[in-house]
Amino acid sequence: MRRSIYSTACVLWALAVPAFAQDYLDDVVERARKEFNVPGIAVVVVKDGKVVTEKGYGVRRVGDPRPVTVHTLFGIASNSKIFTSAALAMLVDEGKLKWDDRVVDRLPGFAMSDAYVTREMRIRDLLCHRSGLPLGGGDLLFWPGTDLTADQINYRLRFVPLQTSFRSAYAYDNILYNVAGALIKEVSGQSWADFIKARFFGPLQMHDSKTSIRDIDDSSDAVAPHVLEDGTLSAVAHSPLDNNAPAGAIVSSVDDMSRWVIALLNKGDLGDGRRLFSETQARTLWTPLTILPVSESQPETRESQANFADYAMGEVLRDYRGHFMVYHTGGLQGMVSIVAMLPELHAGVVVLTNQESAGAFYSIAFTVLDHYLKAPPKDWVSAIGKVTRRRTEEARRTVDAAASQRDAASKPSLPLDAYAGRYRDAWYGDVVVEKMADGLGIRFTHSPSLTGRLNHWQQDTFIAHWNDRSLLADAYITFSLNPDGSIAGAKMKAVSPQTDFSFDFHDLTLQPVANNEPPY
Repeated sequence: MRRSIYSTACVLWALAVPAFAQDYLDDVVERARKEFNVPGIAVVVVKDGKVVTEKGYGVRRVGDPRPVTVHTLFGIASNSKIFTSAALAMLVDEGKLKWDDRVVDRLPGFAMSDAYVTREMRIRDLLCHRSGLPLGGGDLLFWPGTDLTADQINYRLRFVPLQTSFRSAYAYDNILYNVAGALIKEVSGQSWADFIKARFFGPLQMHDSKTSIRDIDDSSDAVAPHVLEDGTLSAVAHSPLDNNAPAGAIVSSVDDMSRWVIALLNKGDLGDGRRLFSETQARTLWTPLTILPVSESQPETRESQANFADYAMGEVLRDYRGHFMVYHTGGLQGMVSIVAMLPELHAGVVVLTNQESAGAFYSIAFTVLDHYLKAPPKDWVSAIGKVTRRRTEEARRTVDAAASQRDAASKPSLPLDAYAGRYRDAWYGDVVVEKMADGLGIRFTHSPSLTGRLNHWQQDTFIAHWNDRSLLADAYITFSLNPDGSIAGAKMKAVSPQTDFSFDFHDLTLQPVANNEPPY
């Protein structure tokens, strides 16, 4: 029965341009929810300056019947970045700064770990991931939630090591958007949050939207984030991002996001002589700055193969089925999203979800884009589902292969007491290894969630087994010794290749410090 309905709907979908086959979209979303185990999804589609369809599906929280609506709030994560870039574009329009101003001239306290990069970093460089930082460099300063302030994070940036030379390679980062937020405050006199509310949420009548997850409570129409652990879906607490808000703190609904996407497609024009930013700045925001590597698509998803991809300022630019596409995704613990636009067709789609499965939002977004491109029907849910399962299995085999090579009979070089102590990384700060009654524990002093046990793996390597199992981020920690047998330092690395890159344990260089040293 489902196959018959699906085939009929595909014919209607192909013929119904620009009319929208709502039943088919409903079917795709519900299949995606089931395939990727997502409790709630909200979708909006815009075309030619109007909302074609918007709808909520499923529930806000497992075990709770309250439905997702078009006004339900989701964390949009890195889809916040284009708001930050557009805020700077407004200030350029007003003559308060220029894109090629040196950051250090506007923020005298700004510093990278290399003096040349500090001196040459321009405002546009903050927004396009070509600084030389490693992938997710410095993310542990704010993720998972830390007690550091935004100013403290920006100060510690100077200690985060660079991986490549300046402007030579793409590596996605979040921390430089925090610097961009500080720049907005310095130039405008308003905090990033106040600027976003006054200059975007107000004019666009985005009445649902917030600049912090802390602005919602139990009475709010908002989803709970969800994580899949060992096949079981569980709701988890929201993780505020206030200390790096410009990179990903906005909370919004698809109803509000429709207004934002229409404004972007209209190049900032709100009608009636009102503009968010000039057409010149709209073009600048979508001007390629950093070439992205293009990987080969899997056989099941070959129709999505890109021939080129670039990063602009808060947006990815690429081709999709031979047409220019502007898009970005967003990911927080338990919530992921996509905003995708086809500017030449004046069409866009927003998909917000409350589970960490990119497969759901890609399936839905590609389906909508295919509709407007009059592409042959494609079952994206099944195709992406197969790829997702294969990648999960590959990651499992990688972890199992490491376990099979483990020397389980080996023992640590030193008594467990000798590993206990305070360790310091120049940019993160202090990590404490503690002797417990039945072994060792580990505690990242700025990150309440990063507390757990150290289970011996082999030789001088242990695994940090976090108490919060929803993090899905267990990590190896390997201690090195001095010639006299004392501990010289430690390095860390995530156990699973599927661990989110924001857990940049591998960028830490931990060295022992005396317990009586002031905390850092």
